[in-house]
Amino acid sequence: MRSFFKDIKTSKKVSEIMEYYLGPARTYWTNRNLYFKGLIALTLYRAGDEASAQKILRALEENSVKSKELGMYWKENTPSWYWHQAPIETHSLLIEAFSEIGNDTKIIDKLKVWLLKNKQTNQWETTKATSNAVYALLLQGSDWLSVTDAVDVKIGSETIDPKKLESVRVEAGTGYYKTSWNSQEINPEMATVNIKKQGEGIAWGALYWQYFEDLDRITPAGKEAGKALEVRKKLFLKKNTNNGELLTEIKEGNQLNVGDLVRVRIELKSDRDMEFIHLKDMRAAGFEPVNVLSRFKWQDGLGYYESTKDASTNFFFDFMPKGVYVFEYDLRVNNTGNFSNGITTIRSMYAPEFTSHSEGIRVKVE
Repeated sequence: MRSFFKDIKTSKKVSEIMEYYLGPARTYWTNRNLYFKGLIALTLYRAGDEASAQKILRALEENSVKSKELGMYWKENTPSWYWHQAPIETHSLLIEAFSEIGNDTKIIDKLKVWLLKNKQTNQWETTKATSNAVYALLLQGSDWLSVTDAVDVKIGSETIDPKKLESVRVEAGTGYYKTSWNSQEINPEMATVNIKKQGEGIAWGALYWQYFEDLDRITPAGKEAGKALEVRKKLFLKKNTNNGELLTEIKEGNQLNVGDLVRVRIELKSDRDMEFIHLKDMRAAGFEPVNVLSRFKWQDGLGYYESTKDASTNFFFDFMPKGVYVFEYDLRVNNTGNFSNGITTIRSMYAPEFTSHSEGIRVKVE
């Protein structure tokens, strides 16, 4: 707090006390977490010890993760109950430290990218977090708000000019707009898309193709869907033997019988922390869920609300940390026939562009 008021005169005794505490700060800053390292760096810099402040910044940069997609961030910057372990406030403080001490525009812009990408899939929990983030975004680095140039987009031989498109309104401030083509207007050359970014800052965009397909002919979402969210689903025939539980994978063409118990195994993968995730798992008309009560559950490190519907089971995740998760539930075979088992779809309700789905298969019941 005193570092903000460098011009205020203090007594000799207070100055001695301040210098006394700056000594351990120079020596033991390595034992502190990210938030305190940022505070110590700013305090030492304002006290005239630029060398120690630069040393802390260099250590912070060396321990950071730099990603083309997510910008610059720290793995250990995870949420906790302590006030000094709040990810948004911590990251905002570190932006302030790099702005005031280092003043490297490229690093500051990378740090700002992470803040925006975090907001894309998470809520900023408090007004304090939001105000700190806004302050950090406006503090230094490139002035992204003053950029008025639109992104040049060329699809095939057609250049997209939103000003000339009918019924297209460009959103003020962000420059967002959306346009579409119907099936008669689409041709093979539109598969080639060229994008050119004008000016400073960053831009987001998406191109997607919607069409109808039989559920059991759907293939799993490939790399073109992005690696932010991935989902895989497998069915297993569950039998109790003398050696314990035996699971046999059910593949297309395998025969099932009425009364069989089927284990559904779903594997989820996320490359970043996400909030408000919806997983919809369709099931064949010949299957009935063993659990029909909707309730909150905990499995494989994930807390979720499970809701059973007539044709699907829905899972709602308030928070999904970065990682790989596997969870299971059981179904009972209750009808004969040849059924489509449907697909499993996962989507961020906060950012619907983050989505993925599994493949569809058919199941036969004798």
